[in-house]
Amino acid sequence: MTFADWNAVTKAPGRQRSRSINAENPTGAPGMAARTASALGPSRKGRPAIGLEPGETAVLAEIDGSGVIRHIWMTVPSGTAAGPWVLRDLVLRMWWDDAEQPAVEVPLGDFFCNGFGQRALVTSVPIVVAPTGGMNCYFPMPFRRRARIELTSEHPGQVGGIYYQIDYTVGDELGDDTAAFRAQWRRSNGSTAPAEDHVILDGISGSGHYVGTYIGLTALERYWWGEGEVKFYLDDDDAYPTQCSTGLEDYAGGAWAFQDALRVDPPPVALTFSAPYCGYPFYSAEDRTGASPFLTSTLQSHGMYRWHLPDPVIFHSTLKVTLQQIGAWDHGHFERADDISTVAYWYQPLADANVLPALPPTAQRRPR
Repeated sequence: MTFADWNAVTKAPGRQRSRSINAENPTGAPGMAARTASALGPSRKGRPAIGLEPGETAVLAEIDGSGVIRHIWMTVPSGTAAGPWVLRDLVLRMWWDDAEQPAVEVPLGDFFCNGFGQRALVTSVPIVVAPTGGMNCYFPMPFRRRARIELTSEHPGQVGGIYYQIDYTVGDELGDDTAAFRAQWRRSNGSTAPAEDHVILDGISGSGHYVGTYIGLTALERYWWGEGEVKFYLDDDDAYPTQCSTGLEDYAGGAWAFQDALRVDPPPVALTFSAPYCGYPFYSAEDRTGASPFLTSTLQSHGMYRWHLPDPVIFHSTLKVTLQQIGAWDHGHFERADDISTVAYWYQPLADANVLPALPPTAQRRPR
């Protein structure tokens, strides 16, 4: 099934039933929402949010039977309100059916294309981040027997005011070819050797569709950072990939360095944008996480995304995705080693299970 198929609403619902889980109805059971009392009285906004202590895990959803998660909305305090790097310290994990390894294991902010511990507005088809920090995901997530979604805090302080809602259907008729949603975060923290590519995803066997990439890059060297090509090694590919881009900003739908003009004087101005299937929503040379008393930074950070929804990258036996670290200046191209974090989004049959690297601990997810 395609992304569009899951969102079709023109046919009769059959055995499907709509459900919703949030802090007001943590089980999603029929007739059980908005029951907690408040100072306003019974069933008057009694439990709209939850909080997490350091090291605590909240089960956001545990669903039995077949179904499809169709929308996830969340918001959490970030920046100076809760201390720096909350968006990277909270970890989102998801399991489908009887799998032991999570299908999704990504820092919360990065999952919603908000890397660097900072918010950015995103207006795309599967991911929307609206003012002020309303994070939405519309990737369909089918399951046959059960689904479990957890949020773990690895933040050093208490995080209160975690609001969430998970909208889903139950009773969906899912065939043997039903593909499950998966996402993984990886980082190359400026420690790669010259000409060593950042690995976005590897170790994937079986068939499936690769549907998107979020890339957060902090430039650790001077000059232009975006000449690297995104490469897709499909099936029998060995030394060379079947598909590649012509540069990083090209892959994210832009051109000529995401700026108002290709010029030297006056200095060009970076232009962010957000579109249905590609975008460059974040540019900063300032640290607004609250981790430093100084806003000005000597490092520039760039966040971008590319959704392969109309044009999925199809694989039948194996998949590896990498990003070259190549820059450019007046004398030509050169090899770089930047701080790159990525999220890979893809679908594989529910029965397929790949053993993937675990998410690095908090200390390895923060700046060097």
